Amino acid sequence: MAYNFQVVVDSADPHRQADWWAETLGWEIEPSDEEFIRRMLAAGHASESDTREYNGTLVWAVGQAIRHPDGLAGAPRVLFQTAPEGKVREPVSGDPESVRLHNRLHFDVRVGVENHAEVVAKLVARGATKLWDGQQGPSTWVTMADPEGNEFCVA
Repeated sequence: MAYNFQVVVDSADPHRQADWWAETLGWEIEPSDEEFIRRMLAAGHASESDTREYNGTLVWAVGQAIRHPDGLAGAPRVLFQTAPEGKVREPVSGDPESVRLHNRLHFDVRVGVENHAEVVAKLVARGATKLWDGQQGPSTWVTMADPEGNEFCVA
């Protein structure tokens, strides 16, 4: 039996991250069900601290999802959720005193090699950081970091 899945990304500000990634991927923000949130508040299943207003809309404070415009048939849902900790600290091989911050999972945004420069420039203008160029055989990519420092590749 095959299962559906979603990718969850820990974030300092899940709503801003969801906005940034939705624009980057050409995806859409899942709409907030304000009526449902209000019912949960009225019934005592949630408190005001569980919610916030974002861009004039009542939303759950701890998370925001994005989806492919074609729905789940097009790609898995991506959920950005609040997490207090940052990236994983990993020892550098051969030097027990040194550590680096490392993502255990990252996105590869496949735009085609002919579009790397244009896409990278647009992403930098929107707050991403170019980290380095990579190559393995004929494959090339650009490793970048999103506005919260999460690494991803433009391939």
